[in-house]
Amino acid sequence: MDKYIWLIPILPLAGFIINGLGRNTLLKSIIGFVGSLTVLLSFGLSVCAFLQVHATGSPINITLFNWFSVGDFKLSFSFLVDQLSALMLLIITGVGFLIHLYSVGYMHDDAGYGKFFAYLNLFVFFMLLLVLGSNYLVMFIGWEGVGLCSYLLIGFWYTNPDYADAAKKAFIMNRIGDLGFIIGVFIIINTFGSAAFADIFPKAATHQFAAAPFEWIAILLFVGAIGKSAQLPLFTWLPDAMAGPTPVSALIHAATMVTAGVYMIARSNILFTQAPITMHVVAIVGLCTAVVAALIALSQTDIKKVLAYSTVSQLGYMFLGLGVGAYTGAFFHVLTHAFFKALLFLGAGSVIHAVSGEQDMRNMGGLKSKLPITFITMLIGTLAISGIPPFAGFFSKDEILANVFVQSVPMYIIGVITAMFTSFYMFRMLYLTFYGKFRGTEEQEHHLHESPPSMTVPLIILAVLSVIGGFIGVPESLGGHHWLEHFLAPVFKDSAALITRAPSAEQTDWILMAISVSGAVFALIYAYIKYIKNAHVPVSDAEERPALVNLSYHKFHVDELYDTVIRKPLDALSVFFYKVIDQMGIDGIVNGLGKGAVESSKGLRLLQSGNVGFYIFMMVAGIVSVLMYILVKA
Repeated sequence: MDKYIWLIPILPLAGFIINGLGRNTLLKSIIGFVGSLTVLLSFGLSVCAFLQVHATGSPINITLFNWFSVGDFKLSFSFLVDQLSALMLLIITGVGFLIHLYSVGYMHDDAGYGKFFAYLNLFVFFMLLLVLGSNYLVMFIGWEGVGLCSYLLIGFWYTNPDYADAAKKAFIMNRIGDLGFIIGVFIIINTFGSAAFADIFPKAATHQFAAAPFEWIAILLFVGAIGKSAQLPLFTWLPDAMAGPTPVSALIHAATMVTAGVYMIARSNILFTQAPITMHVVAIVGLCTAVVAALIALSQTDIKKVLAYSTVSQLGYMFLGLGVGAYTGAFFHVLTHAFFKALLFLGAGSVIHAVSGEQDMRNMGGLKSKLPITFITMLIGTLAISGIPPFAGFFSKDEILANVFVQSVPMYIIGVITAMFTSFYMFRMLYLTFYGKFRGTEEQEHHLHESPPSMTVPLIILAVLSVIGGFIGVPESLGGHHWLEHFLAPVFKDSAALITRAPSAEQTDWILMAISVSGAVFALIYAYIKYIKNAHVPVSDAEERPALVNLSYHKFHVDELYDTVIRKPLDALSVFFYKVIDQMGIDGIVNGLGKGAVESSKGLRLLQSGNVGFYIFMMVAGIVSVLMYILVKA
């Protein structure tokens, strides 16, 4: 299997080249087939790689070529498939294939069909490169590549200025984080003399570099993760990224790209474990992000915006887990989140497809009987993300909260309350969309229909995974053996040796589970009473809302705050530099020198009169001046 690892990223790259070159000539059926098949074949190879790693317990290392050498620093372009990257390969290619298949039906009538599949394939290639890299520089190529593809896919319908602006916003905010990431990599290279994981992590674990700036390295890497995984304060790009087609939201902003920051920290776990201050920062930022995003999601009326802020909130949970040293729990939530959030986004796409492009839940309702498959699958996804047992989200979210409880009871309480918010706004979305009477137009109601099999089959598969996915991490308190924890143990063994955590009693685990589940059930019942029994519908934008609801609906005016505090001062500074420094200063000096030369030449030109007498006079005057200078000098 080792010699075929390179084919895993190359196959989607081949799909990008074929569909990119043939986007205007190939039939849509061929484009969809090529785009989906290349990812499916990559998934097959990923399964083989996973099975080999699982059977042998040893990672697969493959060096493709020696990249460059500068003095004693040598770097190879090489891949690493261990327990962590093997699971990521399955998520990227498996969920990626389902989204490609879904896109065959969803994007069928779009004029840019070929270009869309080319971009999807290119994204999968760069995401695979990110997780396969055995050193930070190969990872960084994939890291930047997915940022580029995010820009291309978010702004896919670039003729709409708002969509184009959303793409630029995502690109710029990611660049802010990427600057921190690359500086952190430079410090790593300067400290350890290498960018390869195999050289860095053993030295970091054994303190071979006692004065290693672990805090600086960790905080800079975390800055990169903040940008890529949409944490405070760089989270506002992700909700705006819903401007892209729905499959883009599912692939990039639910299952893969936004979890790249979580993967990077999990991969670099020993560097973070050696930086306790940064670990506290990660936990606090993650918790604050989860709370703020959940509060905003409570009042949103755009179905994709609700899911977008839900994604930001769930990412906050993952970083909260990372910050308390629960690396397995955080990555467990990455896995389950990939299933149920991709399902929810694709389900939302099915709803939007059925109601002729409408995204406002105030204009939906009553779709339960019209879209039965979409309803059932989205119900499963909603139960999973709300943490209702035995669905996937229950196990992963509970593991994070249990680890947080050991570290900080106040943070645990805030985490549980945020989980209640999650249950409320997700069931609010479900009730407003599928229950009650249809609130759209007669024309929309006339065209209501279930999506084609190319869209519903991926929904069904993801729904099954959302049901059974959590059983890979059943804790011992529930009679399980937590297969995932044992499987990932080699990746986190160095950190596990340094993190001391007293094991909680089985009774405590049961109480914590009961608290989180009770909170989620209470929230969904309250949502049922408000939106089903009382038939409440959010007010229109023209009507007045309560102050707190209005604040949440307008996203706490974070964008306006950034506009006032950052953009406008920068614009004013740029105008000052342009008008004062550039025009009056630099241009003034340059133009002044030129103008002075022109004007002086005009004066000297008058001396060239052609009068011989004047020339003799000037010559005599010059001779007299020289003689006087010599006499005075003497």
